Amino acid sequence: MNPGPKRLDLSLYLSREPVILALLTGLAVVSFLAVTGLSRLYQAQQESLATEWSARGVHDLNAGHYKLAITEFQTALQYSRGNDDYQLSLAQALLGLDRTDEAYAYLINLWDRQPENGMVNLELARIAVERSQTEQALRFYHNAIYATWPGNLEAERRKTRLELIDYLLRINERTQAESQLIALEANTGDDAAQQAQLGALFLKVQDNGRALAAFRESLKRERRNPAAYAGAGAAAFHLGMYPMAERYLQEAVSAAPQDAASAALLKTTQYVLRLDPYRPQISVAERNRIVVDAFGAAGERLKSCGVLGGLKAQGRTAGTPATSPAAELAQQWTKLVPQINEHGLRRDPDLVNAAMSFAFQIESQKNTGCGELTEADKALALIANLHEEN
Repeated sequence: MNPGPKRLDLSLYLSREPVILALLTGLAVVSFLAVTGLSRLYQAQQESLATEWSARGVHDLNAGHYKLAITEFQTALQYSRGNDDYQLSLAQALLGLDRTDEAYAYLINLWDRQPENGMVNLELARIAVERSQTEQALRFYHNAIYATWPGNLEAERRKTRLELIDYLLRINERTQAESQLIALEANTGDDAAQQAQLGALFLKVQDNGRALAAFRESLKRERRNPAAYAGAGAAAFHLGMYPMAERYLQEAVSAAPQDAASAALLKTTQYVLRLDPYRPQISVAERNRIVVDAFGAAGERLKSCGVLGGLKAQGRTAGTPATSPAAELAQQWTKLVPQINEHGLRRDPDLVNAAMSFAFQIESQKNTGCGELTEADKALALIANLHEEN
């Protein structure tokens, strides 16, 4: 037998094997790259479609077209499953149609994955508010304030804190609302509008000192702000700072004549200043005139109660027992009247305190049968409170 040709065939095969392996390897690499490229192209197409549908959804969500937005975000999620942003937007669209339970399911799943997401916490807080779940609402609001936010972090935190304050005021949690306002105050800059807003909120929780400070900061930066003048006037009024209140309220009414609340408060303020004999830097003559006017106003209050004008010798009026507080005051007032005049007050300065104390006592009577309080009555009650505190 001649082994020559077989050896030649084997030798030829062995010499060609590396080439064949190289070709096969190259073919496999090319195939892999082609598949990878096609896969990437497919993924890119999917992402492009998801982005397109999401953009449509955002547009309709912002326009209030919630039904369309729901469909568009659902379509976007078909192309990009598990996308947290699309799920959040879908939840917001569902909330727009009051489909709260469905929205909550998406949001609570998102919260499990992203407990630090500010918008997720905020939407969960709003759902808790709607469901009257106060504890959960407060927890999610606090989470949202200290969570992460895209864009302007401080602006988003401020808006969230303001929403929390509004909620606390609605459920009459004034102490908590004031705590949040103090935190807000620490992060409020020089912006006039923000300072005025802060002042208005402090007024609502009856923190008049901080309210006045905020309004004054606002007015330093924006002098032509009727609302800030009105707020500053109201705060000063409640603090018993009546000369300051008068100045601010005059500015408010001058700038906004339609502001009936400020006009009414200004009127009361001016009555307080007119009937307060203890104001500093007034003359003795003016003080005595004020005492006579205040004592006279208190007498008019007694008349409105039906215990003056018809007094009998024994101190009775029709239907009024002589032992009633109003009747007793009427008898004392009648005895004191001849002395309370400018001449009598000059002769006996001690009568100033006696007359005013008596006037305050009359105005403090809680008698529902005495008719509506006049501006003078309101003013005397405020003056009494002011000097009792001092």
